[in-house]
Amino acid sequence: MTSSELASHPLSQVARVLTWGALGLLAYGATSWLAAQPWFALHNIEVKTPVAHVTEAQIRLVAERQVRGTFFTVDLERVRNSLEKLPWVREARVERRWPDTLVVSLAEHVPLARWNDNALVNETGDVFVAAVAERLPRLSGPEDSSAEVVAAYRRHQAALAPLGMTIAELRLSPRRAWRIRLDNGMTLALGREQTDARLARFAALYPRLFGAQPAPQAVLAAAPDTPPAAPIAPVTVDLRYPDGFAVRMPGGKAPAGFAARMPDGIPPIKPSAT
Repeated sequence: MTSSELASHPLSQVARVLTWGALGLLAYGATSWLAAQPWFALHNIEVKTPVAHVTEAQIRLVAERQVRGTFFTVDLERVRNSLEKLPWVREARVERRWPDTLVVSLAEHVPLARWNDNALVNETGDVFVAAVAERLPRLSGPEDSSAEVVAAYRRHQAALAPLGMTIAELRLSPRRAWRIRLDNGMTLALGREQTDARLARFAALYPRLFGAQPAPQAVLAAAPDTPPAAPIAPVTVDLRYPDGFAVRMPGGKAPAGFAARMPDGIPPIKPSAT
């Protein structure tokens, strides 16, 4: 059998495949053995970004529990997932830096408000559990509604800001009805529909209806420099009416001049069911 015939023989071809396969396995084993040697052990963890809430001790604890292997064999995805389980971490990135360092970049949550009973929510509607001492507004709603409630909070706060009002609590009920409690104790019932339009109407009319009231004529005659009386804020405002809103004042009394602005003979209107 000639050399060319021998090379083309099926057994020769199988032998070549087995030989190259064995060499490949040998090279893979040698590389794996070399990569696992303590010469390439990781000795340092560097936090690349400044953090306000995550402590170095927490990061070290994750490293001690989750970093396994050497510079070449460490599972970066496992380390990243473990870091993102820390209370304040929104996103984590982990990279290698030769010869023995893991570089960690962390993005922390910035709390916008408290969410329901025991959580916080950030500006994009992500809910997370962490401890915070600062005073924050409270938002609440059904499960998976956090992004919707946050968006409504930002719109409604912008509408009320020109009046100097601040939202202390915004609730979305299971029946999809909205209710606002302000930091001065006033409650606004928005209902389920046209909430932005209803709040805009309230913001436009509030200064005219509840602004500072002039002092009575008898007082002005005795003391012409008497400043206007401080405005009396409602306790509750029901905005679910089609063309206006109803108010409940402290002690059941209207502020001075309020009744004069209301035309006589208009029957009460029931609020909308929505």
